[in-house]
Amino acid sequence: MVSSSVVENLDQIFIIVRDWLTHFLPAAWRPAVDVVLSVVVIVCVFPGLFALTTVFERKGLGRIQNRLGPNRTGPFGFFQPIADGIKSLTKEDIVPASADGVLHFLAPVILVVAVFMGFAVLPMGRNMVLVDMDAGLLFFFAMGASTELSVFMAGWSSRNKYSLLGAMRAIAQMISYEVVLLLSSVSVVMITGSLRLTKIVEAQNQYSYGLPHWYIFTPWGLAAFIMYAIAATAETNRSPFDLPEGESELVAGYHTEYSGFKFALFFLGEYLAMFSISGLGTTLFLGGWSSPLAALSFVPSWIWFFGKVMMSIFVFIWMRGTLPRLRQDQLMNFAWKFVLPFTLLDLLVTAMWRFMGEGWLRWVVSTAILAGAYVLMGRLSMHRQHFAPRKYRYAD
Repeated sequence: MVSSSVVENLDQIFIIVRDWLTHFLPAAWRPAVDVVLSVVVIVCVFPGLFALTTVFERKGLGRIQNRLGPNRTGPFGFFQPIADGIKSLTKEDIVPASADGVLHFLAPVILVVAVFMGFAVLPMGRNMVLVDMDAGLLFFFAMGASTELSVFMAGWSSRNKYSLLGAMRAIAQMISYEVVLLLSSVSVVMITGSLRLTKIVEAQNQYSYGLPHWYIFTPWGLAAFIMYAIAATAETNRSPFDLPEGESELVAGYHTEYSGFKFALFFLGEYLAMFSISGLGTTLFLGGWSSPLAALSFVPSWIWFFGKVMMSIFVFIWMRGTLPRLRQDQLMNFAWKFVLPFTLLDLLVTAMWRFMGEGWLRWVVSTAILAGAYVLMGRLSMHRQHFAPRKYRYAD
């Protein structure tokens, strides 16, 4: 058996290393140096995961589409991200003559910086959070809203109609689904009574008969998690909600006029946003860094956090290779006519759950309301559709 001290040291290995690196500094300098070291780790770890994820995604999509994927650069193609990075750094940076040069440059920079700021409040393990603020959830969403500004800056500053149309699509989509993203998180706040993300994790880090008290294992929590996952997919412009980058309609969307390293920053920002929003979903609904079974609590907490995040990323990849792209009208109707009303209903169910007290009755009532609403809203939305016979038109 592994001793408890060894388990504790493995769990807090990054904290121990940080303290060892700063113990010889004057006491007044240590807090600032601790922050700098933590920022450096975040800035290094997540881009590294981004590089690996691009390989896994291309290989996974290749498997789904019955092809090999990258297999030439390095062993099993795992050096492909290095080649892509070198290519992006060496490609010419072309800026349209009529573009607003300052905004054109700032747009991808603001996107990446805003996403990195969101990582500051995510508890990635026990005692592993850069800034443990009372309003951590609000700070996360405030930083996430900044990405919409960068997307609009990219489309408007390019002086290109395709870029502007892509930006307007993106803004409409991101605002619509950000409402759902916020409201689905409110359910967790109502139960926990706190906006501090560390407290949300601690509230779920409990066990009955060896099983965890994660919010996803409750009727309201499962409904909120599904709505959150749908909204997160739309917020990160992933399939089937990747309309802002619809290459068959808009060339490349809001970053049509970007090349070289600026385009690589947009690419990096999209994947970092996936990691960030998956980390928040893990924190809110999947217990954060807590283990799925009480018997597995000896595994370091940061392994559980990153394991859950990577599992979410692989679901994103799976969906991209499986689901077709929606139309713009389908996307907006789905947001405002189904996802948002269902999320509002889940808030009422969450309030009932909170005040009905312990017992099986609240399980039955909550499940019945949510299941009934799902069936009713689905049938009503289908009946409103008038599917006419398809007509084929040919050129004369």
